[in-house]
Amino acid sequence: MKLKFWGVRGGIPTPGPQTVTYGGNTLCLELEISAAQRRIIIDAGSGIRQLGNCLIQTRSGRNPISADLFLTHTHVDHILGLPFFAPLYLPDTQLNIYGPVTCEEESLEIVLGTQLSYRYFPVRQTELAADIEYLNLQEGHFDLGDGIKLTTKYLNHPLLCFGYRFEYRRKVFCTAYDTEPFRNVFSTDPKDPVYDESMAREGELAAQTENSRMQDFIRGADLLVYDAHYLQNEYETERIGWGHTFIEYAIDIAKKSQVGSLALFHHDPMRTDSELDELSERFCHATYTADTEVFFAREGMVIDV
Repeated sequence: MKLKFWGVRGGIPTPGPQTVTYGGNTLCLELEISAAQRRIIIDAGSGIRQLGNCLIQTRSGRNPISADLFLTHTHVDHILGLPFFAPLYLPDTQLNIYGPVTCEEESLEIVLGTQLSYRYFPVRQTELAADIEYLNLQEGHFDLGDGIKLTTKYLNHPLLCFGYRFEYRRKVFCTAYDTEPFRNVFSTDPKDPVYDESMAREGELAAQTENSRMQDFIRGADLLVYDAHYLQNEYETERIGWGHTFIEYAIDIAKKSQVGSLALFHHDPMRTDSELDELSERFCHATYTADTEVFFAREGMVIDV
């Protein structure tokens, strides 16, 4: 398995001289499993535009482009590049689009079709030339064929969101973003008028259970791409409940889960190259990370899993 980062930024694309090193495109990963002749794309942020151009430029002869696109969820920074994915406009392209069922009454196809309408874009969903199949996923275990196994895990985000765990020939690649640590949502202060002892106890148990399940989900991954949008002081000051993790927690959970390599991901759009360099010097050394290799993901970076 070989992974390439086509977009590593969260929130909004951030082009400019201050983001050249780490990149300003929003979320898009490409997982190539050459032995199985399979291409897996995770998320369709602005980074997918250049990926699509590359696929067209490098395809052999007139061989059709075939890929599986897994969306973690449908917030705009994860899908805004989809209309600009050039293979969609080729009639021989075969694309399977997977994602969580985010609305009880609307399928993934309908949700994505909203942005592919004249109100937002000059090409409608029905006018796309590619052969596209939309597949709604729930949490569970799936066989993708060719020896590729998939496990999905619901994350802690304001919109239903998936973490993905791909396994192939004893290698494990895992994603866990956009997410934040699960916490007790009930009051734990006995002086609070809404305090209820049983609810506080159940809330604490539920948070502990889900955080434990997250550790099990990423356990033993050879490569983990994890949400690292904030620093701990930023998160605890005013961003609890926003659906993103702080760097210190991402490293801690990776170490506890015996992850081989951790890619810190979903960079804050306000974070400059120099600031990310400083954070790299602060957090990405063995005295802090122990047996887990830790690095900040960069656009264009390629890793053999």
